[in-house]
Amino acid sequence: MEAVVKPFPASAGTEAAGRPDRAEAEEAVRTLLRWMGEDPTREGLLETPARVVKAYGELFGGYKQEAGDVLGRTFEDVSGYEDMVLVKDIDFHSHCEHHMVPIIGKAHVAYVPHGRVLGLSKIARLVDIYGRRLQTQESMTAQIADAMQRLLQPAGVAVMIEAEHLCMSMRGIRSRGATTITTAFNGAFKTDAELTRRFMKLSGQST
Repeated sequence: MEAVVKPFPASAGTEAAGRPDRAEAEEAVRTLLRWMGEDPTREGLLETPARVVKAYGELFGGYKQEAGDVLGRTFEDVSGYEDMVLVKDIDFHSHCEHHMVPIIGKAHVAYVPHGRVLGLSKIARLVDIYGRRLQTQESMTAQIADAMQRLLQPAGVAVMIEAEHLCMSMRGIRSRGATTITTAFNGAFKTDAELTRRFMKLSGQST
């Protein structure tokens, strides 16, 4: 599930905030095209700078949102439920902060309620917010877990991310199909080995 993202502003206020305006961003794309050896004035590339800036407004829309925007509303009527809640196989796309090349993967996020539960779609939206930023997989995993723990205050949080980094498959070593797995555990998932084992098993990882 994708978060609703706001486009980057065209110009108003961006200079004061230190962010280039849209015209400057489009000119930067033209500079890159010239650096590649292309001609930005040829017919097929005339609209490319505007399209790239518009696409970046969506791909990096996570900078316009915070975790509290989606985790602020919870439900207290849980009928005494105190077991693990797991949302698995959350598709996401991010970009490596080192090369700005895509990271494509799935996130599995679980928590043990402590009097409050979230709407399930909120977890997917949280993953989307952090995915739509320049990232390392390790940082993204920790950020999701920390936001869940800080804002929901559950008995425990577990996050696992499985992803392919195109900076490995498209360039450098060019290792296609390699998957990186990262995990973060808080609270009960650090102290209860059986709970952690269940999370790993339900997320599709043998233990």
